[in-house]
Amino acid sequence: MGTIKSLNKWANAHTYYPLDILRIGLGVFLFIKGINFMADAAMLMELFKPLQGYAGGMLAVHYVAPAHFIGGLLIAFGLLTRWAVIAQLPILIGAVLINFLGEMNTMNLILALVVLFICIFFLFYGSGKHSVDKYLKMQQ
Repeated sequence: MGTIKSLNKWANAHTYYPLDILRIGLGVFLFIKGINFMADAAMLMELFKPLQGYAGGMLAVHYVAPAHFIGGLLIAFGLLTRWAVIAQLPILIGAVLINFLGEMNTMNLILALVVLFICIFFLFYGSGKHSVDKYLKMQQ
């Protein structure tokens, strides 16, 4: 717990608007991806075709869309950002693996890697000074 408090203090001392815009952009991107996956479930099933033989394939399909949808909202508003990012990490690691196990699409691979690295950054950085988390903390 002490490590998280020290990371939060450092993050709040070094918060800049571009990082907040990056967090909001990440959240909006994940939210839109969640909507796309909900609207086109057949496309999501096609993405999981390389992993079809593994257990839990259908569970993964039902996890991806809501996790992106809800996690994107939470990240955009800066509410429970670290928890929302933790929920995104298995999906993003799976997105990278799908590119290696299935048909290689360079743009999808680069996009998945960039989003994965940004999520890992916000896992350590937190939601920042301009977030709902900070606002609620200040109201206590």
